Amino acid sequence: MKTFYILLISTLMVSMSVSAGKEKVIYRTTKLVIKQLSPGVYEHISFLKTDDFGIVPCNGMIVKDGDEVIIFDTTIDDASSEELINWISETLHCKITAVVATHFHVDCLGGLQAFHQHEIPSYASAQTIELAKKNKFNIPENSIGNTFTFRIGTKEVYTRYFGKGHTSDNIVAYFPDEHTLFGGCLIKERKAGKGYLGDADTKEWPATVQQIKQAFPDVKTVIPGHGKTGNKNLLDYTIRLFEEEVTSTAK
Repeated sequence: MKTFYILLISTLMVSMSVSAGKEKVIYRTTKLVIKQLSPGVYEHISFLKTDDFGIVPCNGMIVKDGDEVIIFDTTIDDASSEELINWISETLHCKITAVVATHFHVDCLGGLQAFHQHEIPSYASAQTIELAKKNKFNIPENSIGNTFTFRIGTKEVYTRYFGKGHTSDNIVAYFPDEHTLFGGCLIKERKAGKGYLGDADTKEWPATVQQIKQAFPDVKTVIPGHGKTGNKNLLDYTIRLFEEEVTSTAK
């Protein structure tokens, strides 16, 4: 009986911590980290080895309601995506109803084949699919429009294209029930630099993020593509970062 009460108190403390908006690491290996950000939102993190920036943590979002899950962005490769799929099946006991790529780079599509092997449907914008084909990357199966609503359990998650930034095709996902925005690589963590700009439109970037800020005024949690999750201040930081670029170019 004493053990039961200890477990009950521990469970309540974890629930209170998550409800208060404090992220909690609930799974960790050398390839994959999973954090719970709120009762129905998790963040998955995998690690990309790059020549220019070293080992880069790459974020994705998991949204859960009931026994269903939607994943936004794959991990960086099939091995870590397989690990993520297994964790969701064995720990959350949920069905993955969709995986959604927010742009065409490897940190969004690198592990797509693992999802296809499990017959999990994949989605991306028509522009992302075209760019993935052009660059010979993994190709999502289903095309979505500039605005799209995914149903998860009894709830909804919205994806939307606001304009160019990190890439010409970058979209974001918003889960209104828990006021959480997955900005992907369009949004920077606090104190981050500009990062990889090989496919970027730095002039349009701040205006694109400004539109996101106006569209989702109730956002409380913002997940960037890389680095630490924060609040809506990450939107302001990203705007300022690239407004400096526009100002310096105009001089």
